[in-house]
Amino acid sequence: MITERQLELLEAIIREYLTSSTPVGSSIVVKKYHFPCSAATIRNEMAKLLDEGFLDMMHTSSGRVPTPRAYRIFLEQLMDEHEFPVLQEVALKQRLWPVRYDFNKMILQAVNGLADITNLMAIATTQDGFVYHAGVVNILDHPEFWNIDTAKSALYLVEKHELIEKIFHKAIHSPSEVKYLIGEELGNENLTSVALVFAPYTSGKNYGYLAVLGPSRMDYETVIPATKFVKKMIADLGESW
Repeated sequence: MITERQLELLEAIIREYLTSSTPVGSSIVVKKYHFPCSAATIRNEMAKLLDEGFLDMMHTSSGRVPTPRAYRIFLEQLMDEHEFPVLQEVALKQRLWPVRYDFNKMILQAVNGLADITNLMAIATTQDGFVYHAGVVNILDHPEFWNIDTAKSALYLVEKHELIEKIFHKAIHSPSEVKYLIGEELGNENLTSVALVFAPYTSGKNYGYLAVLGPSRMDYETVIPATKFVKKMIADLGESW
């Protein structure tokens, strides 16, 4: 069981880590998030969250970082999805409308649009075994991908349709419209700092998966509604065929 105060603390740590990408210490939490208790009390609560598997520590003297278990609590209980901006909606429609009768071109434009919106790498697979992707340069802006093994493993995924489809199927029974796999859930030791947000799509007679790949501390409140909207656009345009 996690207490209400621990839940609030976990949210503060996650939000701070999403922004800073550096381990979070108790003093930062107390000062920035105005907890009505001492740093020592926060340290004790963080120690409990560490024991319960919600936090991890990079080094003995460093702060704490969220684990996949913590992100799942954030996604399922704490996150507020941002409304998809009207300007981005219009821009995406203008991008896809001219190529709506050519599925391959439409999917390519959808992937490019999703990469631009999220500032991460966007991916789409098709039933024919193709993998479209865009935004590789975006993920290289994040320190998680400065590790050459992490970057190589991420890029390898988008070259192998069978491999990425196998990863998608890990969450096939999830009831949510947009699914996610975080860190160790991806099944690759080089991707423990990476997350994959994805959803199945159908467009006319075509189908596959639409996904966003980035650091596990990605801005889920923006990425998830963006993925939903692009998926809907692909489906809506497919009805015109």
